[in-house]
Amino acid sequence: MTDLSAVTGEYTLDPAHTTIGFTARHAMVTNVKGKFLDFTGTLHLDGDDPAKSTAAIDVKMESVDTGNPDRDGHLKSSDFFKIDEFPTMTFRSTRAEAVGDDDYRITGDLSVLGVTKPITIDLEFNGAAKDPFGNERVGFEGKTEIKRSEWGLTWNAALETGGFLVSDKIKLNFDISAIKSA
Repeated sequence: MTDLSAVTGEYTLDPAHTTIGFTARHAMVTNVKGKFLDFTGTLHLDGDDPAKSTAAIDVKMESVDTGNPDRDGHLKSSDFFKIDEFPTMTFRSTRAEAVGDDDYRITGDLSVLGVTKPITIDLEFNGAAKDPFGNERVGFEGKTEIKRSEWGLTWNAALETGGFLVSDKIKLNFDISAIKSA
């Protein structure tokens, strides 16, 4: 395992180098990928005792971007994210653990549409470095899968050939770059 003692501290997500993304199966034959462009987040990392590490992320739902303005508009509507009523998705960690060489698991509460449920994210520590501007950075890559229906995201359309337009299973992926703030 990497010695993480040196990374202990408070960090802020760097939106220019962080991706909070998702993948959904579309029409049962292809994947549609999207991401959120507007978010904030903080990490408290404890390199000596990873169980004391925490994460908090707030995502502006109106910032959804799938590369298709019509689809993004539909996602923002009352069929999906209901951004007028629920403008923010949040994640608050409740547990962190080391599970192997550079591998970690963080569990927390994901709130979408006013529904809060626990999720677990598998993370890989990608490293720590000082960038050319003197910022101390850490990087993590993570993923998990959820069933969107568990958060009340149930809109769908039946396909003539069977199945549905949008999968219930959604893959969430995270490429995190965070800058040490204290």
